[in-house]
Amino acid sequence: MRPFTPRTPRPTPAERARSILAAAHSMTVVSDGLHQGVHLLDGTGPMGHIHLHDPSEQSHTGALARIPVRLEFTDIAPTPVRDRLRARVALTGLLAAPSTSEGATGICVEFGQALVEDAEGRTFITLEELRTAEPDPLAAFEAGLLTHLVDRHGALVPLLTRLVRPRPGSDTVRALPVALDRYGITLRLERPTGHQDVRLPFPTPVTDRDQAGPRIHALLAAARRSSHPNRLPA
Repeated sequence: MRPFTPRTPRPTPAERARSILAAAHSMTVVSDGLHQGVHLLDGTGPMGHIHLHDPSEQSHTGALARIPVRLEFTDIAPTPVRDRLRARVALTGLLAAPSTSEGATGICVEFGQALVEDAEGRTFITLEELRTAEPDPLAAFEAGLLTHLVDRHGALVPLLTRLVRPRPGSDTVRALPVALDRYGITLRLERPTGHQDVRLPFPTPVTDRDQAGPRIHALLAAARRSSHPNRLPA
């Protein structure tokens, strides 16, 4: 019998989608074969502008003809890792009228489907899953927290590889944080022929931004206590 290995806690696909939407500053609107970038600069995020409705709900578009629309969001790692594209989220549905940057506020979309694509594959998400999922409490702050870690404390990051199991091979040339969420931090171990992402979980999920720094410091303290030799230059 194979030994049971507990799965490292991580956000669900619906939580990932909501977190990407919460942190997004722009989106691409695809309609009638046209692609248009829309920048959302007021700090409310896309869901402050887009109202998703179930097809069974009463139409919010009146007698106006509806057209298919696809809203695309790209999740890019804030740190200078290889292959910075982390995920894509696409929302499709029916729109009352073509969307423009001037008319982006208050768009009503009859929900068709939501799709998350990342390194693990493609996952479809229902409207109910999207509505009930909570954005990660660190989503809006992740970029700042990770760039601060790399820019101000970059020499300490290789210490975290002491916590990686199985141990990184001698061909690992660099380790950088690529993601941060309520459940932990993800390191990208870069090698000449590719890379590997490994998650270092927090003891318990964080509930607000102020807890992230102490949790990362706790991981660094645990790494210092580890007997695992540090193979990367610190």
